[in-house]
Amino acid sequence: MPAQLIDGNLLSQQLRAEIATRAARLTAQDKQPGLAVILVGDDPASQVYVRNKVKACGDAGLYSVLEKYEETLSEADLLRRIAALNNDPKIHGILVQMPLPKHINPNKVIEAISTSKDVDGYSVLSAGELLTGLPGFRPCTPYGCMKLIESTGYDLRGKHAVVIGRSNTVGKPMALLLLQANASVTICHSATPDLAYHTRQADIVVAAVGRRNTLTAEMIKPGAIVIDVGMNRDDAGKLCGDVDFLGVKNVASYITPVPGGVGPMTITMLLMNTIEAAERA
Repeated sequence: MPAQLIDGNLLSQQLRAEIATRAARLTAQDKQPGLAVILVGDDPASQVYVRNKVKACGDAGLYSVLEKYEETLSEADLLRRIAALNNDPKIHGILVQMPLPKHINPNKVIEAISTSKDVDGYSVLSAGELLTGLPGFRPCTPYGCMKLIESTGYDLRGKHAVVIGRSNTVGKPMALLLLQANASVTICHSATPDLAYHTRQADIVVAAVGRRNTLTAEMIKPGAIVIDVGMNRDDAGKLCGDVDFLGVKNVASYITPVPGGVGPMTITMLLMNTIEAAERA
């Protein structure tokens, strides 16, 4: 029996309706949630991403500011602008679109954002809050993956989860969120000698490496839940994930498609973090 699709578009719509209700409640109290998005340079993909984020804010009733700067903007000027936004009471979340020009240190920029406005969840303090189980902002993509898993009604307690990938933005926080849900977690990566050995034992597999066909049908056990975070192109230029979708869907119990799975959830969880920032403020 083919796997059930976990529809990220549908879940995203449901969550955005909740976000809009919460935003309206805050706005009625003269506390409209506000997000500032900063774009440095003219990277085409980044322009699309920030446009989608700003549109999503407007659709959900959030106040948003998009600030575009030339690639020649100095690191010092960017840090000064972030400091000003940190002190702006109308702004509850600050997002600096990556990648930045090479002369700007991304770590400096991330750490310059006030922790109370770090709605990307990328700062060292936000990572520490996640590691120690304190309330804080969760990185948007792993946060969205957890919502997708929750939507199936699957109880993670005591289950074995394998995360393929160890990035600071997806792999590591994903593993920590799964641990918080009482799963037993294995992290695999490019130096793991026998990936299939681990994935065949997993009840849940999260693939986040950026390489298509990393996970194939013979690498998972029947009935596993598969979350595909990858965004790649096949030989025909069509968008695909890290998972061999056509093969794996005949073995798994649930699977996220690409596109239409994890992707829509990332911006949704950015909005969710911004709402939470406004409510805390």
